[in-house]
Amino acid sequence: MTKPPAAVSESQDEPTLKRVMGPWLLLLFIVGDILGTGIYALTGQVANDVGGVVWLPFLVAFVVALITAFSYLELVTKYPQAAGAALYTHKAFGIQFFTFMVTFAVMCSGITSAATASRAFAANFAEAFDLDVRTGVGITLIGIVFMIAVAAVNFRGVGESVKLNVLLTCIELSGLLIIVFIGMWALGIGEGDFSRAATFDTGDRSALGGVIAATTLAFYAMVGFEDSVNMAEECKEPSRIFPKVLLIGLVSTGVIYMLVSVTAIALVPADELGEGDTPLLKVVQAGAPGFPIGIFAFITMFAVANSALINMLMASRLLYGMSRQHVLPPQLGRVHRTRRTPYIAIGFTTLLALGLITIVGEVPQLGGTTALLLLCVFTVVNVAVLVLRKDTVDHKHFRAPTVLPIIGAISCAFLATPLTDRDPAQYKIAGVLLAIGVVLWFVNNLANKKLGVKAELHPEFLGEEGVPPGPMN
Repeated sequence: MTKPPAAVSESQDEPTLKRVMGPWLLLLFIVGDILGTGIYALTGQVANDVGGVVWLPFLVAFVVALITAFSYLELVTKYPQAAGAALYTHKAFGIQFFTFMVTFAVMCSGITSAATASRAFAANFAEAFDLDVRTGVGITLIGIVFMIAVAAVNFRGVGESVKLNVLLTCIELSGLLIIVFIGMWALGIGEGDFSRAATFDTGDRSALGGVIAATTLAFYAMVGFEDSVNMAEECKEPSRIFPKVLLIGLVSTGVIYMLVSVTAIALVPADELGEGDTPLLKVVQAGAPGFPIGIFAFITMFAVANSALINMLMASRLLYGMSRQHVLPPQLGRVHRTRRTPYIAIGFTTLLALGLITIVGEVPQLGGTTALLLLCVFTVVNVAVLVLRKDTVDHKHFRAPTVLPIIGAISCAFLATPLTDRDPAQYKIAGVLLAIGVVLWFVNNLANKKLGVKAELHPEFLGEEGVPPGPMN
């Protein structure tokens, strides 16, 4: 592998990113990112679309995500480097601007996901402290303070952030297990109405149309596995550990989601479940009225905090990588000499998240936008698997059955279209974010021409300083 022509000109004593993630940390990273905001905050919104069969959209979303995960597994074990979808797009199609837009879309999905988590955090914070700020400026201010705190943890470093992820993942998993145990208890003593789980209420839509519309939102709850691919350069032996760890993480969360959603609808009617941004708090109140609701609100806060932290980690590191290759302003690639983190990129992505929290605000719109962006990216990745079959590497890697990326590309592309009755506001939000990327691309190209700098995006070096990665530690 040769050094890319657009290699960064800074001195080679610039600090590098650390490899700190083994299989257990990676598993907790994946589980922690998939669990969290989606199931904690959006269960009620899914129930609004389908009624009692709230579990069905989560099941469909799980199947689509699992199919796409097989494509990611083939590619990440074939090319065990950072950058994920950006790298696969570049290798498959070789179009610089297209690669950049896919990369920027992934980055934006992390920011919209973190913004979703911040609003959910604020709503649960208000419940935990019994504050009369369920909506409006109060919720926005709490979300802003929370996002600034996430940025501070991110700045501390990936080692510290991943260690915090371990704690937060255990907390959010315990919250979902509490819901499951409450459901088992209710079933055992004859409380709750589990027959609701078989009833449809899709309003003006057909049953199929309601499930499809709800799936576009429920899909947000299943994303997260792709973030781990973007952390490959900070992971030990990715080619060996990714297949088993990713599948275990994805299947485990899928099973938990089914159990939680069935419990939720059995204990709380769909119309009540769909009110507000704290649906699982209502489940606890209905199934275990003696359980301290404040404690569960805190568990939910920690759960969504974990989602925000992981997504902002991913977003800042993608921005860092692109700036190191002069595709974006080089200032965004600065690494703090003490903390060894991309502090300017962290600041920029935090500002974008704060803008979304302030201007957009609504959890369903931000969560739906995250799903929309990633469905488009997943479509590209599924196609890239097939294109790259002709490219051979000198090591063993996972190979997905050919039919899976075909099904994955078709299903992801369909779920991203207006045919699913997706809220048009989500296309507007995604369009504005991607337009920022287009503007940055062209403005930076003009600046590079004046400086005589040649910029080329080489995704395989996004986690490095523009030089080929060395042997794994």
